[in-house]
Amino acid sequence: MKRFYKEASASAGTDGGYTVLLDGKAVKTPKRAMLSLPNLPLAEAIAEEWRGQGETIDPQTMPLTRLAFAAIDVVTPERARIAKQILKYVETDLLCYRAEDPPELVARQALAWDPLLDWAAETYDVRLKVGFGIRPVPQPPEAIAELEQAIARYDEFELTALHTATTITGSVILALALAKEQVNAEEAFAAATLDETFQAEKWGRDAEPEQRRHRLLAELTAVNRFLRLLK
Repeated sequence: MKRFYKEASASAGTDGGYTVLLDGKAVKTPKRAMLSLPNLPLAEAIAEEWRGQGETIDPQTMPLTRLAFAAIDVVTPERARIAKQILKYVETDLLCYRAEDPPELVARQALAWDPLLDWAAETYDVRLKVGFGIRPVPQPPEAIAELEQAIARYDEFELTALHTATTITGSVILALALAKEQVNAEEAFAAATLDETFQAEKWGRDAEPEQRRHRLLAELTAVNRFLRLLK
């Protein structure tokens, strides 16, 4: 889309929230809802994305805008479904599935992932079970119930970020740790791609997977920033 405006600014909205103005006109989402944001810092950051566009608007360079649009257009009307999708990852959480060998990888997983499971146990009073190989690891119903309550406490904007982080990392625990500032984006991504990194050290890296890694890390970094701006 060709750029159709000269100036972008953040402003207080008419509903008590904040919005972004393009030449004085409020931005609307793809579904034509008002872009109503919870605070001024997030509105300012999104306005900066619009100011940074060249002659053509490139949505891929506007991750905060895309997250805000998703919060309003997708998560708000379908909150229960999105929360259920996040919770579903508890059954396949990356941190609970360990390698049986080689010993070096087993040790790396324990070193990186055990502290995160310990943190979850302390924070949410849940102790997830750990298994080896690809055999299913049934999680205690009480643990699933506790995590369901934890997820339910997030608002629509936070839930959008949590859903994206869970999808990227394959781990509800990593996503919650990111939301709680227990880890940053780089640390969460390193934990999520530990196996991939180990294999690359042994066999080298290919260009296409590397490009995917950079894209996912950039997306997770945007999620991390989005969460911080919501504070």
